[in-house]
Amino acid sequence: MQWSDEGIVLGVKRHGEANAILELMTREHGRHLGLVRGGFGARLQPILQPGNTVAATWRARLDEHLGHYTVEGLALRAAGFFAAAHAVYGVTHLATLMRLLPERDPHAGLYAGLDDILNRFDDPQWVAPMVARFELHLLAELGFGLDLAQCAATGANVDLIYVSPKSGRAISREAGAPWSDKMLPLPAFLRDPAAQPASGDLAEGFALTGFFLARHVLEPRGLNLPDSRAHFIAAVLRGPRALVG
Repeated sequence: MQWSDEGIVLGVKRHGEANAILELMTREHGRHLGLVRGGFGARLQPILQPGNTVAATWRARLDEHLGHYTVEGLALRAAGFFAAAHAVYGVTHLATLMRLLPERDPHAGLYAGLDDILNRFDDPQWVAPMVARFELHLLAELGFGLDLAQCAATGANVDLIYVSPKSGRAISREAGAPWSDKMLPLPAFLRDPAAQPASGDLAEGFALTGFFLARHVLEPRGLNLPDSRAHFIAAVLRGPRALVG
């Protein structure tokens, strides 16, 4: 068995003295692990950093085997992440989200979204709403997509400012007014990819995606929202000057 693909490094674990178990999110083969000989050596260690993109070839005698990777660096972004808290925590959070996907299950759309986010990590103002939208995308890929296109009560597609915590469907201002204290706020940037968050929108957006991630994905697995997510949100809310340490 053999294939070649482009992949984003999610994580790496030492295996023996110098080898590594590499975890990639690949474009066509999903989240996939493999052994890299010399992965903790001086030549490969800088390449196998979370957030980097590599060209990878995987080989194994049988498809179900762990197999071996050979890799070459394509986009070595990781070195630029270390100084900014939002980038360090963000990369960790995104890798954690990818581990919610079944191994070897292709998700080309998520791969493209992840790649876009990693290319924008130098700008916290842009990357924060991208991560919130990415969480919505992940929910949909896992079968728990929210219906934000029209009001669940009236069918209207304007003035949608709430989401029902029970149904995950949008609710208009008028229809939701009697139960506004029980609704989740729906910031406009989660419905419109061109919209930038207004004051308070980021916190509300992450509260919305976090609620449904916890309910539908994490709690059934006995998991909590990861600390890296909370640290990322805190860092982007503090602003672009937030540094590690």
